[in-house]
Amino acid sequence: MATEVHADQVLDTTTKSLSVVHIESLLDNAKPSLTVLYAPGEEAIVELIASVLGQAYSLAASLREAETLKPATVAGLLSAQDPGQLAQRSRGRLLINTHCVENDSAPSEALSETCDYEYLYTHSPFLRRDVTRYLAFILGQIVPHNDLAKKARTTLISTTFPDVHAALPNLDILSVGADAVELRVDLLKEPLSDGSFSAVPSLKYVGAQLMILRQRTELPIIFTTRCTNENGRFPMDDPMLFCKYLYRAMQWGCEYIDVELWLPEEVRRDLAHKKGASKIISAFHDFSGTFKWTSPEAKELFKRGTVYGDVVKMIALVHQMQDNYELEYFRSTVQAEFFPHPPFSGLNMGPTGQLSRTLNKVFTPITHPLLPMIAAPGQLSAAEINMALHSMGQMPKLDIYGIGSYKLATQAMFFEKCFNELSLPHQFMFVDKVARGAVETVVRRASFGGAFINPPLAPPTPYLTVLSEAAKATRLVDTILVRTEGGTPVLVGENATWKGIRATLTRDFVPSAYSDRAALVLASAEPDAAAAIFALKSLGIGPIYTIGFHFRSQGALAADVEPFRSVEDVKRLEQPFVIINALPAEKSAVVGPLLKHYSSTGTAAPTNKVFLDLANGPRKVDPMAIAASSGWTAYGVADVNAWTTVETMRLLVGQNVPYDFVRLASGRSMF
Repeated sequence: MATEVHADQVLDTTTKSLSVVHIESLLDNAKPSLTVLYAPGEEAIVELIASVLGQAYSLAASLREAETLKPATVAGLLSAQDPGQLAQRSRGRLLINTHCVENDSAPSEALSETCDYEYLYTHSPFLRRDVTRYLAFILGQIVPHNDLAKKARTTLISTTFPDVHAALPNLDILSVGADAVELRVDLLKEPLSDGSFSAVPSLKYVGAQLMILRQRTELPIIFTTRCTNENGRFPMDDPMLFCKYLYRAMQWGCEYIDVELWLPEEVRRDLAHKKGASKIISAFHDFSGTFKWTSPEAKELFKRGTVYGDVVKMIALVHQMQDNYELEYFRSTVQAEFFPHPPFSGLNMGPTGQLSRTLNKVFTPITHPLLPMIAAPGQLSAAEINMALHSMGQMPKLDIYGIGSYKLATQAMFFEKCFNELSLPHQFMFVDKVARGAVETVVRRASFGGAFINPPLAPPTPYLTVLSEAAKATRLVDTILVRTEGGTPVLVGENATWKGIRATLTRDFVPSAYSDRAALVLASAEPDAAAAIFALKSLGIGPIYTIGFHFRSQGALAADVEPFRSVEDVKRLEQPFVIINALPAEKSAVVGPLLKHYSSTGTAAPTNKVFLDLANGPRKVDPMAIAASSGWTAYGVADVNAWTTVETMRLLVGQNVPYDFVRLASGRSMF
């Protein structure tokens, strides 16, 4: 018999229907139904997956027994199964093959092909967060492609290392300004026992390389197998080799796969039908030097790319400046005809084609001085592209402001560091909000390019004509953006803090783990808790209980939020999944007893509960230490501030700066 183990259980005496809050990030938070294959002695991976999902798990003795479990119970099954029987399984459950690569073994080829997905791992400090990212992606609970589609410009950094390990020491710096990282599988060099290298790296080697890369970057990964005719090393005489590797990349959870347009249609069609959560970049490269963007062939190639591609990429080697102008005309015509789908990435290679790299707006490949080689002729770094855009008048110099607390002065140094790293023409300026009318004076300046504000503004304000959904719901504006509508600049009030909180909460748990769970929020006033409650509602959590405040207004944010008024109310809530402390640091002593109380009651393991401390400053009692010692998954305000900074950079200057780089470059003083 299978023994069911609960990774988490929330018993709450109050049940109510949740109100609907329009939050764009609320995706599919349904509890998934999974069967996980594990090797002997690796049962812990099943427990970890269940914990990340916030669901119960059970180790089943057979496939039939696994299929009789409740749909929301994660079934663990030894990998010593007959692939033929697995192929006849019920399709009500996703089947994931897990394999630890530490013993240098390869997964069973038959099992890999039979399962829906395959997760490769090592017992490293990054394991839980890697599992979280992997599951959230394949289950459709995060969709990086949707986020990137909203950006005005996107870039990718191509790893041209023969071994990914060589990139790891500088990966945070390499990734600054990049929106995705490309793994050039054809450039990997797998060492053989005789000292030579394999002509084509094995799936075992490629899988291990991909796993290492994903553990160390938060960026979406583009899996590329470039053929010999298109400046790569994969042989063209075996199209099924490409199909095999690209399909495995989908199973491994790669966000994008690069599918070359020369591949037979049946291969491209098969990959499109099996792609799952992955997106296809339909790629065409021409190195002949004779390709013309004005030819009928160019339009036909684009149309072929749209059939199965989520992004169409066309790149040609050119020798004349006129080719750049012809590409821009081609870009405008296909975008007018096919807008908004699919996005088009069009580039010219070679020194003459560098102009097109500055004008292209979708997945422009960039290089970096720390890379061993450029991936294609004429590639530019992110800094070089930004300098070129500025010189052409496409990126005017703007003043970016930090408005408010003196503590922002240290954050200004970080922004300037990023501006310098990316060669952005902007300058960062600090303004004390205490001065009467300071904010309105700043935003009226012609050179105003945006600002982040701490403490945040409370709308309405006469100069903010547009508010985001988050700013409306929380009644807090911590970021002011400048958008152009009909040639007229418009100031937009935004709240970035809630995204920093959400990103922190979903580092070790997938979004669906929070769905329909109880939360407890402590704060002295509604504004201190508003961003946290908005973030919780974006995860589908509820009901939400509060201590120290209650909502005076009756907006959507206040729905399903109930204040605790006595000790009896505290006792009535048996198991909150999340506790968030938004009290001032000097009042944080009251949090400790609550953490201890909820650590000793109920049936859930403390590691399957989350504590987030938003208090900033010295305190007599450290709730983080109490939570950690009691086994809670605990985060501090520094985590939230770093993620909020990542989001603020994206909003203000459209540039991606990795979380790890923020923590590395800013030091502890910033937060």
